[in-house]
Amino acid sequence: MRKNERKHDVRKTATNLDDLFETFFAIKKAEGRAPNTLKQYRDNYTYFTEYLDKCGIPRSINEITRDTIRGYIRFMQDEWIKYDGHKFKTESYQTAGLSPSTINTRLKTLRVLFRCLLEEGLIDENLTVGVRNVPERQEKIVILTAEELKRLLNVPNKKRFADFRDYVLMNLLIDGMMRISEAINLKKDDFDYKNQTVTIRAAIAKNRKSRTIPLEHRTARLIRELINENETDFDSEYIFLTNYGERISRDHFRKRLNEFAERAGIKKNVHPHLFRHTAATMFLENGGDLRHLQMLLGHADLRIVMRYTHLSTAALKKQHDQYSPIKQVLSTHTLPRKAKRNKK
Repeated sequence: MRKNERKHDVRKTATNLDDLFETFFAIKKAEGRAPNTLKQYRDNYTYFTEYLDKCGIPRSINEITRDTIRGYIRFMQDEWIKYDGHKFKTESYQTAGLSPSTINTRLKTLRVLFRCLLEEGLIDENLTVGVRNVPERQEKIVILTAEELKRLLNVPNKKRFADFRDYVLMNLLIDGMMRISEAINLKKDDFDYKNQTVTIRAAIAKNRKSRTIPLEHRTARLIRELINENETDFDSEYIFLTNYGERISRDHFRKRLNEFAERAGIKKNVHPHLFRHTAATMFLENGGDLRHLQMLLGHADLRIVMRYTHLSTAALKKQHDQYSPIKQVLSTHTLPRKAKRNKK
């Protein structure tokens, strides 16, 4: 190369959106993003390109504008059919318009995508800057009551392998407060019966940091019993297996959980993550503190843990009755009044 000759910069010559996404995906995979996060990136990108194709917009970075993204938001708000093509959702569930939280989750992938491409010098502008999230109403989080949990745990027929496996998994989700993705990826070597703990390996933890979770003796005994039963029929390193010896999937367990909830007469939307939310709330109601809850849940930021602490109204009233400042202020004024007020 001659002294003043410049090498051609090919970084910004790629305009095909699919090619740019694959570059982004390879970068995030190399950074060690969790498999579920990578799957979410690809799923959410697919939703976006489906919209582009529906509108006749070419999959070219030169054809995408902020108005394109805002149009995508409006389409998700008004026209996107929930659970379209879902195997287990009836037509009554397939209504038009997605929830704000779902829309914002899909937007988050686009934000990460465009920010990464800009940082890599592959595009000139982050088109998501200036595009706001859809406001989300702060709905009261629904959790299960202790009575509902008992009814749910009473449904599985523990004489059947699949039902017993699900029973053990539900007990673990309640006791260990872990994510369903972490639980179904547990291996036999992650379980320590002597110390009655399970270790969430960094490879399966959402934050890529390992943590060890203590278990009640009863939960540990159930896991050991399931492992022993697995070993008589299957040669697998995983704990939670199907009838054919394969690792159980999250969707398969969710479907069975819905059936259990229906048979238990529970009208709430029962899903695997609800165990984590319910258990975290019960932990606090029973006197546990936020710092230890943070360690159990595996969150680096204590502020995130606060989202799991939707205390029940009854528990809140109990604490208020016990610690209300007015009790101290008026402690000498609590005796019943003998004389009636003068109404004149």
